[in-house]
Amino acid sequence: MTKVSAGRPCVPPYPEIVSCRDATALIRPGGVIALPQLSRRRRLLVLVICSSSLFIVGLDSTIVNIALPSIGQDLHATVAGLQWTVDGYALVLASLLMLSGATADRVGRRRVFQIGLATFTAGSALCSLAPGLGWLVAFRMLQAVGGSMLNPVAMSIITNTFTGKAERARAIGVWSTAYGLSMSLGPVIGGLLVDSIGWRGTFYVNIPVGLAAIALTARFVPESRAPRPRRPDPAGQALIIVMLGSLTYAIIEGPARGWHAPVIVALFAVSAAALGAFVAYEARRAEPVLDPRFFRSAPLAGAVLTAISATAAVGGFLFLATLYLQDVRGMSAVRAGLHLLPMATMVALGALVSSRILARRGARLPMVAAGVALAAGGVLLSRLTASSGLVPLAVAFVVFGIGGGVINAPITYTAVSGLPVSQAGVASGIASTSRQIGQVLGIAVTGSVLAGNLRGRPLRDGFVAASHADWLLLTAMGVVIVVLGLVTASRWALGTAARTAERFEEATESVPGGAGPLRLVAGDLPQVAQAGNGDVPLTGPDDAAPPPVAQGARHRGPRRTRQAG
Repeated sequence: MTKVSAGRPCVPPYPEIVSCRDATALIRPGGVIALPQLSRRRRLLVLVICSSSLFIVGLDSTIVNIALPSIGQDLHATVAGLQWTVDGYALVLASLLMLSGATADRVGRRRVFQIGLATFTAGSALCSLAPGLGWLVAFRMLQAVGGSMLNPVAMSIITNTFTGKAERARAIGVWSTAYGLSMSLGPVIGGLLVDSIGWRGTFYVNIPVGLAAIALTARFVPESRAPRPRRPDPAGQALIIVMLGSLTYAIIEGPARGWHAPVIVALFAVSAAALGAFVAYEARRAEPVLDPRFFRSAPLAGAVLTAISATAAVGGFLFLATLYLQDVRGMSAVRAGLHLLPMATMVALGALVSSRILARRGARLPMVAAGVALAAGGVLLSRLTASSGLVPLAVAFVVFGIGGGVINAPITYTAVSGLPVSQAGVASGIASTSRQIGQVLGIAVTGSVLAGNLRGRPLRDGFVAASHADWLLLTAMGVVIVVLGLVTASRWALGTAARTAERFEEATESVPGGAGPLRLVAGDLPQVAQAGNGDVPLTGPDDAAPPPVAQGARHRGPRRTRQAG
């Protein structure tokens, strides 16, 4: 029998597992569980099912962006109203992702995943029936409650299913490619639906996919839980909601109400106070909703900042590009979708290529390459006019799409590899929350800059001049990603990851309730540079990992041995 961390499948000859609940009797002293391995076919089915959740979320996001001009015309929405249509969803998603990931680790990942699919599907149906803008935003928020239970929980399931480092990197690459595929199909599908059925039809497509995913999850995905899940933290969760909600409202409504209006200033102050209270409160909790110790690891902190920067750039791009193509260039929804297709295709291909580079070379190269592409794409976009030719338009979209696709896999893999597999829900929640915060801020800031520069002029006449600062802002996001990619893969950064891993190990050696020490094993924590190793990739293709950490011992040297199985 091979000892593995809790919730971690091991090698045959044990029979296939049907449910992780069936394995509770296999808990051994020392917090170790021995579980049989899912067959390769079963693991691939789990990957496909989990990827479908990301597919419908990505498809929904792209389709809704294509439908924004139609929604604005039908519901008489301003630029701020269109921002809320997208940001209302992203705001709730960002606020609840950490809670959903931790809840799934505690009550069961499959159960929470199914509830999320059902809620997301029901929210989509209600969005298609919304009688006004306020109702649409409210139903989008309900949709987001379900969406918060999909991505982090799906990534947690994938992480606990694929345990080899190279195998996990490829699985995460497939998972990220599903998002790229949804973005490739989204513009065309969205355009066809808007032009044939209307914007309400863009929500219909989620319903059959959601229902199929619910049925397949019940049939093929095994239940699993973390052996020592985190306790609920309602106060910390409430502070996150207050912080993000007040900040987003202030940014979106600032141009209309005035940046010096008392309500806007007060909201910025409330957001800052909530952030300070959150950091102080969480630092004193034994099991916080977001452990501040995690950010002592420079690679993990860099992954969070990279996720925020990248999704802010991509979210801002989609918001601006849709308005440019339909309101400025006068294109139909279908034509606008076809013009966005090269960008979306590059996102899908970039994610696939990035996963292969990630498995062989680590995270630095794809992160730097993505930052360069995003910055170059932002510069090209800033040169567009109302009459720009199709070739420069396509080149700008393609270059930007390469950056948006290449960056996804290294963000996810770096974040998930930075925490033990038993806390995969928390790790993937951090990555997903960072992405949603980036989207919230990207759309809020670019929309507010656009609205402020328009100064009441219609989009058709004032968009090009008003959006110039926005495109340059996206360029700056690309430069930030380049710097983060170089810094977070340095010897100093990897050393901080090693020290953070040691602190985490010391803090988790004793499990409350007399369960005994919790053992961390190979692959639970990222491979980091030890003294004298020089700069090495954060993760390698098939790097053998150190043996399980014995009780009261630490692994200090660079020596590596191959893990059984």
